[in-house]
Amino acid sequence: MRDQRFARGQRRERGVDPVAAAWFAALSASFPRGEAMFIDAVRQHRDGVPEKLAEEIRDFIKQEVNHSREHLAFNRAVEEAGYDLTHIDARVKNLVAMTQSLRPIAQLGITCALEHFTAIFAHEFLTNRDELTPAGIGDIDLWLWHSVEEIDHKAVAFDTFLHATRDWSAFKRWRFRCLLMLIVSIRFTRNRSTDAIELMRQDGIGTWAARWKLFAYLVYSPGLLRRVARNWLRYFRPGFHPWDHDDRYLIAGWEMEQAGRASAGAHDPQRAPAAA
Repeated sequence: MRDQRFARGQRRERGVDPVAAAWFAALSASFPRGEAMFIDAVRQHRDGVPEKLAEEIRDFIKQEVNHSREHLAFNRAVEEAGYDLTHIDARVKNLVAMTQSLRPIAQLGITCALEHFTAIFAHEFLTNRDELTPAGIGDIDLWLWHSVEEIDHKAVAFDTFLHATRDWSAFKRWRFRCLLMLIVSIRFTRNRSTDAIELMRQDGIGTWAARWKLFAYLVYSPGLLRRVARNWLRYFRPGFHPWDHDDRYLIAGWEMEQAGRASAGAHDPQRAPAAA
């Protein structure tokens, strides 16, 4: 049920909400290369992990591969709508190359930080879908599906990091991951905002107007960054673990919704499926 396909044969409409459209397109443009980087970072540290974690790593890799496939399809739909992602993709490629030039443990620490970002975003998408996923960003079902899987595997990179640093002191591990989170937070926010502003300019919005509109969107209304601030701060607590905030009930709710839609579709031959 989880291995779904989206945005096949769909044309993405421009202009419904250009700010939301730009932000989500910027996120999606970063995912295929970013998720390949996550896979490599975790793979480099999987030797010798406990069998339960080894199984979770295998599932993590499968899910990330599927996410890359679907966001490549979504990105093609974005380009078919007339947006140029060339410069954004080149920027992401360079950032990934820069990260992969670092020590393997630093790559894993960066992956932990970015996985925390995706998990707290996922929580908000699933909790406040009507406010955070308005019309005009593409296939909402894609984002909800991706969110479910991000919550599902949100501790895998972190548990791999704990195993890889098992000989470190608790203070050294805490200092290392917190420093990386600060760096990642600044760069992630800056880079995705730069990408979104570029896409808004392609919609004819001037640079300063684009900056202001994006700031208002992210901080004021609907305020995605404001909403995730508390969960973001949790990462800096000594002894933090992703499952301290257990939101698997959101996965269960989504799965019940999917089962209900499948049942309704089975009884209504005129009902279109959610995903091809």
